[in-house]
Amino acid sequence: MARARGSRTTPQAPAPAWTFLTNHAHVLLCIAKEPSATMRDVAAQVGITERAVQRIVADLEAAGYLERSRMGRCNRYRVRERMPLRHALERHEEVSSLLALARGGQAGNGR
Repeated sequence: MARARGSRTTPQAPAPAWTFLTNHAHVLLCIAKEPSATMRDVAAQVGITERAVQRIVADLEAAGYLERSRMGRCNRYRVRERMPLRHALERHEEVSSLLALARGGQAGNGR
């Protein structure tokens, strides 16, 4: 059936087969944007399971990229922006560079 002329509905694009950033980067970006986001919220945004987000957050904490603090029954995270990126090709850059790229070039808080 043909769509009516001038219709604004568009079909949903299929999920890409691959992306340039890893799930670790996606989780870090989500947490940087919303430090008090729940694991469920991050999982929905990234498109992975809540358990996968928990493993990634544990990895990022263990490596020193995230600091966790308790606020009542909730966790709040702080991204350590001065940490170097991990891969040898990007090690000369800090996490703040990745965050700035995701923010459209706007500098972060420099922590």
